[in-house]
Amino acid sequence: MATIEPYQLKNGAKRYRVRYRTPDRKQTDKRGFTTLRDAKTFAATVEVDKLTGSYIAPTAGTVTIGDLAKHWKASLIDTSASWQTRQESLWRVHVEPQWTHWRVNKITTGEIQAWINKLASPDKAPAPLSPKSIRHIVGVLAGILDVAVTNRHLITNPARGSLRLPRVVAVEKNYLTKDQVKDLVAEVPERYKPVVWFLVTSGARWGEMAALRPKDLLGNNRVRLARSYSKNNNSAVLTDLKGHEARTVVIPPQVEAMLQQQAQGRGLDDLLWEAPRRGGSLRPPKAGHWLSEACARCHTIDNTFPSKLTAHELRHTAASLMISSGAHVKTIQRQLGHKDAAMTLNQYGHLFDDDLDSISVAIGAALF
Repeated sequence: MATIEPYQLKNGAKRYRVRYRTPDRKQTDKRGFTTLRDAKTFAATVEVDKLTGSYIAPTAGTVTIGDLAKHWKASLIDTSASWQTRQESLWRVHVEPQWTHWRVNKITTGEIQAWINKLASPDKAPAPLSPKSIRHIVGVLAGILDVAVTNRHLITNPARGSLRLPRVVAVEKNYLTKDQVKDLVAEVPERYKPVVWFLVTSGARWGEMAALRPKDLLGNNRVRLARSYSKNNNSAVLTDLKGHEARTVVIPPQVEAMLQQQAQGRGLDDLLWEAPRRGGSLRPPKAGHWLSEACARCHTIDNTFPSKLTAHELRHTAASLMISSGAHVKTIQRQLGHKDAAMTLNQYGHLFDDDLDSISVAIGAALF
C-alpha cells in the first residue's frame, strides 16, 4: 500500500510525499502535494490503477510526440512504399510543426479538435485543406499516439476520441455505357486498345494491369493478378496487390485473344506492356495524353460522353457493366478484389437500383 509522509521545503512550507510500489514491485514516489487530501487522492488512484491494469508511470507521459514518431515510422513496415512516403510527408509538413515538442500526457481531445478546426478553417492560408487530407493528417497523429498507448505512455488515445472531422463529399464517378466503351476504343491509339479492353472487362486496377506477364495468362479466359505497380514519388515500385492476396479474373475470349497476341515473342517473365519510349512499366495517362485526347474527341461527337475520364474510371466502368449484366455481388467482389461484398455495395450499390422494379413485380406476382 502507498504511504504518505510530510516534509518541509527550505522556505518552511509543508508538502507531502507519496511512496508506493509500481506493478513490477519497484519502489518510487511522487512529491510536491500541497495538501494531505491531494496526496491521499493520488495514493488511492495509484492503487486502483494497479489493480485494474491501467497504471501509467508519472514520468512515462513526459515523452514527446517527436520521440514517438521515430517508433511510429519504424512500424510502417507492412505498408507499401508509396503509402510510407505519403505518411512521412504528412508528418513532416502538417503534424511535426504543431506537435513534435508536445508531451503526450499534455495533449487532449479538445486541443486536437482545435487544431482540426484550424486546418479546415476558410481563413487558413493559402487555403483550407480538403476533408480527405485532414482525415489522413489526423490519422498520422492518431497512429503516433497509438504507439504511446502500446508502449504504456498513455491509457487512451485522445486522437481516437469523439473528434468531429469535416465530411468527405463523395466524388461522382464516370461510368461508360457499352456503346461508349466501343467509341472510346475506336479513338485510342492502336497500342492501347488491348489495355482499355482489358481494364473495362476485368475491373483490374491500372497498376495490376501494368505488372502483367505472359505467365499470368492462364488460358480458359482467366488471368492471374499477383502483383502491382504503385507510384512512389517519380518512380514505379513493384508490390503485391492492394489486399495482399493474388486473385484470378475472367475476361471475354476476344480480350484473351488480344492478350495472347500481345504476349507473342515475349519471355514468360517479361512485362506484357512496356512504356513506348523509356521502357519499363506503363504509367497511368496524365491530362493531355492519349486517354484524355480520346475522351475529348468522343465528347465532341457525343456530348453525353464524359469530357474527362481517368484510367481508374475504366475500373468503375467494368463494375457497372458487370452489374448491368446481372452478375451476383459476390462475383463482382471477387473480380474487383474487394475485401468483402459490403465494400462493393458501398461503392456501387446505387447501380443496383434497377433491381427494385423486378422485386416489386415478383412480390406482386406472388401475392396477387
